Amino acid sequence: MDAIVDAVLAESGPDGVWISRFSAAELHEQARRIDPAAPLAGVTFAVKDNIDVAGLPTTAACPDFAYTPEADAAVVRRLRAAGAIVVGKTNLDQFATGLTGARSPYGAPESVFGGGLISGGSSSGSAVAVADGSVGFSLGTDTAGSGRVPAALNGIVGIKPTRGLISTLGVVPACRSLDCVSIFGRDVATAARVMRVARGREYADPWSRNGQRPAVTRPRIGLPAGLDWSRDGRRPVAPRPGIGLPAGLDFFGDSGQEKAFTRFTDEITARAGQLGAEMVGGVAIEALLEAGDLLYRGPWVAERLADLGDFLAAHPASVLPVTRQVLAGGLAFTAADAFRAQHRLRELWAAAERMWERIDVLALPTVGTTFTHAEIAADPIGRNLLLGRYTQFANLLDMAAVTIPNGFTGDGRPASVTLFGPAFSDDLLMELAGALTAEPDTGTKGNRSRGGRVDGMTVGVVGLHLSGEPRNGELRERGGTLQSVTRTAPCYRMYELPSGAPGLVRVTDGGAAIEIELWRLPAAQVGGFLAGIPAPLSLGRLVLEDGAEVTGFLCEAYAVRGARDITASGGWRNHRSKGSD
Repeated sequence: MDAIVDAVLAESGPDGVWISRFSAAELHEQARRIDPAAPLAGVTFAVKDNIDVAGLPTTAACPDFAYTPEADAAVVRRLRAAGAIVVGKTNLDQFATGLTGARSPYGAPESVFGGGLISGGSSSGSAVAVADGSVGFSLGTDTAGSGRVPAALNGIVGIKPTRGLISTLGVVPACRSLDCVSIFGRDVATAARVMRVARGREYADPWSRNGQRPAVTRPRIGLPAGLDWSRDGRRPVAPRPGIGLPAGLDFFGDSGQEKAFTRFTDEITARAGQLGAEMVGGVAIEALLEAGDLLYRGPWVAERLADLGDFLAAHPASVLPVTRQVLAGGLAFTAADAFRAQHRLRELWAAAERMWERIDVLALPTVGTTFTHAEIAADPIGRNLLLGRYTQFANLLDMAAVTIPNGFTGDGRPASVTLFGPAFSDDLLMELAGALTAEPDTGTKGNRSRGGRVDGMTVGVVGLHLSGEPRNGELRERGGTLQSVTRTAPCYRMYELPSGAPGLVRVTDGGAAIEIELWRLPAAQVGGFLAGIPAPLSLGRLVLEDGAEVTGFLCEAYAVRGARDITASGGWRNHRSKGSD
């Protein structure tokens, strides 16, 4: 455990990601107390800086608001008890007000995909810290989409649990009745493992609750439609027999996001039998979108003033102008307005409940479009609303949600899909998300089969599991077959770790192509193989030289500090053949 801690980054990560961090001595003290048999032993994580961590200030991205808590938030306490190591606190849109990641005096992080793209918010730093490999997982919060939009814009997984399933005790409120703690991971398995530890009733928290839905053996999945083909002159394609797809989507002129979601709907429809799912058509989403409009355009903005109004009145200059503008909007609503909105929300809630009588899961694009920092600066309020089009309704209508990557648009921007379900459908959503992301097909981006049954999983290996290397037998003993030898895209660096094993890290510049073998494992053997992955390795998405993606081993960035850079060798086998010189 000390070797892991020694390698944790001592300085700040990318600009605008971190607000505060523990010292090396403090990290060693955390590690000293860990039970090696604990479920998250030695896994590092970051915490959004509106969630309390004892010993680090909570700023909510407002320096004058800062205080240093004496105790961890309930969720942080649970994760530490499970052996996870808190590295530090991450940046956010001030007071968790915004979906852009551009509303903080501590800087505005960029998406890990570069190009001036926003990171998304409000959990900006938490998403980037996971996507760039700085930590194994992170905590965010989600009121209007803050745990899903940043996941989408950084190509990672985001879990927004049912309200109250993870306690918000020790979280600075945004809208207290709607707030959720969210989880970011580079893959569904990691995020789900964290979720199992993080959830649970906290009786000191009046918003905390438990619940369970009956198991669903054949989920009914609703897919939206309404794609506007007129922008590129194509004619709409008739849906498959029995699959009626409703109108209501708007991609705001972003044909790349539109095409990415169309690809997803085609693939999930083709894979319905393999997933054990039934596709259901005619699902209306207009009520959901109207409910979402109530969050920022209705009196729920005033709920933010219930907790922050006194601070705003006493320290107006301490709050960013755009944040102050959003919060001050709550002053325009009367008590009568609040009740009218509650009455309308109840009507929309009833419509959503009728929807869940027909389906178990609804799939939507996470965002209709993406923006650069320059585009957000030109219209910070309006474009923020567009980012929340398909996220804002979830907490108002008491839904659970899981966001998963959906490849890229033609111009290289990340695409994403969110699976929604009624309250306490979290386990079903995670199971389905895992099925959609853990059965890769190297011939397609996103690693999803385009039809037919997939009876296994393709795994990319670059080190000790290569043919002829010491751990290759673990693949062969499980019935693994070598599919091909190829190379990654030129966006990785390889290191020889102190243990003598290799570590592959994705980088934004200065990377190279690395030799990789693609092995096919029978479905029944996948779980046992992946369970043997040792820290600091974790599952991630490896991009191949042809642009396809596979599941493979990535090394957490903290572990390569001081390690020998062997990227120039082009791969582990070539490095070994040269005598490691």
